[in-house]
Amino acid sequence: MGESFNIEALNRELNIVFKYLLKKGVPCIDAQDAVQETAIKYIKLSDTIRASKVRSWLIRVALNYYYDQCRKNEKYQFTLDKHSDEPEAMETPESLVIAKERSREMSSMLNQLKPFYAEILLLKYQSDLSYDEIANLLGISIGAVKINLFRARKKLLKCLEETRHDES
Repeated sequence: MGESFNIEALNRELNIVFKYLLKKGVPCIDAQDAVQETAIKYIKLSDTIRASKVRSWLIRVALNYYYDQCRKNEKYQFTLDKHSDEPEAMETPESLVIAKERSREMSSMLNQLKPFYAEILLLKYQSDLSYDEIANLLGISIGAVKINLFRARKKLLKCLEETRHDES
């Protein structure tokens, strides 16, 4: 093992990756599997990974592992449920039902997009990452992030228009 390998730092980073996967809507058991596989891969390759890129590398590997498992099982499920400990102010049963329905509709539309487009939209709008952070995480340029976000929003808008057209 190289001197850059620090088990406590790795555990902290893996916990961040685990929480990120849960926030993306990955089921807990799948997130645990992805983090475990990522840790094993990191231990094997730790000498070749730059210290400044460890977190983005871990997230990318964990997401890729999860997507591979989804492809094998043919199940892409993105959810927009907020996992928040803060109670919403003045929630009514009607507002909860409406919010849940909107979340379900949005998840359904995201599932109609290419996985990369869904991922980049979630990184920007659910995880509130900057263009720079997304570029570093995905290993692409900031320009590519902007272009792909534009395309993803355009496709999402098309899905929304088709859904509204089908309802009328």
